[in-house]
Amino acid sequence: MSTFDPRYRPATLLVQGGVERSQFGETAEALYLTSGFVYDDAEQAEATFKGDVKHFQYSRFGNPTVSMLEQRLALIEGAEACRATATGMAAVHSALLSHLKCGDRIVASRALFGSCHWIVSTLLPRYGVICEFVDGGDMAQWKAALSKPANVVLLETPSNPMLEIVDMRAVCDLAHAAGAIVVVDNVFATPLLQKPLQMGADVVVYSCTKHIDGQGRVLGGAVLGRAKWVDDVLQPFIRNTGPSISPFNAWLLLKGIETLALRVDAGCRAASAIADFLAGQKGIARVWYPTRKDHPQHELAMSQMTDGGTLVTFEVEGGKEGAFAVMNAFQLIKVSNNLGDSKSLATHPATTTHMRIGAEERAKLGITDGVIRLSVGLEDVEDLKDDLARGLAALARSAAA
Repeated sequence: MSTFDPRYRPATLLVQGGVERSQFGETAEALYLTSGFVYDDAEQAEATFKGDVKHFQYSRFGNPTVSMLEQRLALIEGAEACRATATGMAAVHSALLSHLKCGDRIVASRALFGSCHWIVSTLLPRYGVICEFVDGGDMAQWKAALSKPANVVLLETPSNPMLEIVDMRAVCDLAHAAGAIVVVDNVFATPLLQKPLQMGADVVVYSCTKHIDGQGRVLGGAVLGRAKWVDDVLQPFIRNTGPSISPFNAWLLLKGIETLALRVDAGCRAASAIADFLAGQKGIARVWYPTRKDHPQHELAMSQMTDGGTLVTFEVEGGKEGAFAVMNAFQLIKVSNNLGDSKSLATHPATTTHMRIGAEERAKLGITDGVIRLSVGLEDVEDLKDDLARGLAALARSAAA
C-alpha cells in the first residue's frame, strides 16, 4: 500500500499519487498484464483466501496496476477507498446494485445520463426496488420524496446534457435524515472542479473514459467512498460479479490522469469563451454554461464548483433539422456521443444519448430537438469559433431555403 502524503496539492497527486515501484525501480508505473498470481506455498494461499494476509489473488479481485489507479483516484477525490471498474456504467451499476435489495427505495434526479435513467426506471424495478424521480433543481420535490424512508439517492450535477445543478448539501441532509446514502455522478465536473464528498455525499462515481483518460483510448470507471462501505458492500459485489477493469486500461488511465489538470483548465477556459461567443450569434436560442450569469442556477453552481467545466450546451433554432444542419457543416468539431476528450465533440442528445428515455421525459428535462451538447477539446479556440460560425451559416441557409 502506498504511503504517499495526501497533503500534496492536486497537480502533484495527479502525477505521483499511489505509485508503487517494483524491485526494478521503474520511472513509469509498471503494467502487470497477468490474470493470476502465485504463492510461496499452499499455506500462504490459504491465508490469502481467509484474509489473514494481503496478497494479490486474481486480477478480477485486484491487480497492482489497478491498485495504483485506485489509490491515485482516492487521493485526488479525498476518499478513503476506490474500486476501478471496466466502464463508467459498471461503476454506476455496481454502486447501486451492491447496496440495494428487493423492497428498498431509491430517489433519483430525473436529469440522468440515458443509461443511468434506464437502470433506475427499468432495471431496478424488475428486482423489486421502488424508484422515484424528482426534478433535481426543485427542492420541494426532494423534500417530498425524502419525507419517507429511502435507501439510495442518485444524482448527477452538472447534469447530462442540460447542465442542471443540484444543491448537494441540501439534498445530502435530506437523504441522510431519510436513511439513504447519496451517490453522485461527478463526471462533468471531474474531481478537480467539484468535491461531492466534502458536501455530504457518500459515494462518487466516474466514467474514467471521459476526462480522466481524455484521449478517446479506453473505457474505465471508478467508485469512491468510505473504506468500510467499499470493503463490506461494494467489494463483494465486484469480486463476485466481475466488472473488473483491464490492467492495460488502468495503466493508460494512470498516464492520462497525469495531464488531467492541464487539460481541464484549458478546456474550461475554452468552453467559457465559446459559450460567450455562441450567446451572441444569430440562430442560437439559448446557451447553458455554469459560469455565465444567465445560467438559471449560476450562484449555486459557483458555490459548488471552482470552474464551469468543459461542456457547453446550446439550442439552435429550427429543431432537429436546424441542429443537424449545424453539426453536418462542422469540419473541425466531430460528431460523437463521447465527451471529455482532447478533441472537440458535438452530440445531438435527443437522437443519441437520451433517445430511449422518450419524448415525454426529454420534454421534462428541457432536451428539445434543437439542443446540441458540445464537449470542448484542446484545439485553438479561434478555430473552434470559426467552425461553429460555419455551422450557424449552414443553419441560416437551411432556414432560408
